Amino acid sequence: MTTKRDYYEILGVDKNVSQTDLKKAYRKLALKFHPDHNKSADAEEKFKEINEAYQILSDENKRKTYDQFGHAAFSGAGGMGSNPFAGGARSGPFTYTYSSSGENPFGGFDFGDPFEIFESIFGGGFSRAAQRPRYSLRVDFMEAVNGVTKEVEIDGKKRKIKIPAGASDGTRIRFDEFDITLDVSSHPDFKREGYDVYLDAEIPLTLAVLGGTKQIKTLDGQLNLRIRPGTQSHTMVRLRGEGIRHIRGGGRGDLFVRIKVVVPEKLSREQKKLYEQLRETEKQQTTP
Repeated sequence: MTTKRDYYEILGVDKNVSQTDLKKAYRKLALKFHPDHNKSADAEEKFKEINEAYQILSDENKRKTYDQFGHAAFSGAGGMGSNPFAGGARSGPFTYTYSSSGENPFGGFDFGDPFEIFESIFGGGFSRAAQRPRYSLRVDFMEAVNGVTKEVEIDGKKRKIKIPAGASDGTRIRFDEFDITLDVSSHPDFKREGYDVYLDAEIPLTLAVLGGTKQIKTLDGQLNLRIRPGTQSHTMVRLRGEGIRHIRGGGRGDLFVRIKVVVPEKLSREQKKLYEQLRETEKQQTTP
């Protein structure tokens, strides 16, 4: 995965910077890399990076959290540990991390629109972005993941809008005379946080106890996930590189699979008898 640059480094300030000097540094860099004035290929990406850094460091609470936990506090993979997807084969083995819950402990963070942040500081009259017509385009979850070309009608003209792979809800696509903001629908199974994806996988109690494999869906198709014997409910498995493609540059996020052990609510007479035998065996093993 791509390593994020330090927010203080991005803005060219030290960790003891005052809010006044922080704002001055932001204003200087935001003006320099605003896409309306800087036509270099990476200007918009740098502009977003600058705004992301300022959005965190300009808020005292978020700044304290960042100083303590770093980028993990605001990413989908915060605190999950390292569980690499072994080799190129689409099956196990995997390493496991146990967690009391399958959620990101920091809850994730939704960064705001960098152009709106810019306009709130400089005023709408500075940037022609505030005067440009804005349109919303709804796309499916998988269309945003894989990229798609949509034909839409704007001001009576048919236009082809190319959605890059890795686009997310709120992504702004800028044209000469208007902007398109994406409205990405949710997915019934996948939950996206940044470039990472979360998925729940239910397994029967017998599979959790004895181990085996469980077929799960990924963004690229089916995958046989290896379940080790004794797997606990809410075990989180991290599959590196199985997440969403970065919208610019190489690399992909990760897929986090939360294992949920399903306890049977109803048992047949034979199943009940087997569980009773198991209970008796356990009692014998624990009796001194």
